Amino acid sequence: QVQLVESGGGLVQAGDSLRLSCAASGRTFSSYAMGWFRQAPGKEREFVAAIINIGGSTYYADSVKGRFTISRDNAKNTVYLQMNSLKLEDTAVYYCAASPRDRRMRIASAYDYWGQGTQVTVSS
Repeated sequence: QVQLVESGGGLVQAGDSLRLSCAASGRTFSSYAMGWFRQAPGKEREFVAAIINIGGSTYYADSVKGRFTISRDNAKNTVYLQMNSLKLEDTAVYYCAASPRDRRMRIASAYDYWGQGTQVTVSS
């Protein structure tokens, strides 16, 4: 069982940066692949970024590639999402998720555990 708690969301202006954190409980955090998804009002939840457990390979949605960076600190049981050059269309609730597998990382159903989400609002 893994419990995830996101933090770091807020209201920012377009072009600003924000860093989200996701703290995980449990002693097996390092064995999980971790992902970030987001859901805007009236839209389906979409993949943002993922990082696997071994080797640290990362994956990004095309819409955030070059602007967002996912990283993890296994000693702190935490995964981060650094978001730079934020755009209005990045406004959404951002969710952290954990998967015991390191495949199908772009698919929400591949993840077994989810956080409660943190709101990111980008204004003009």
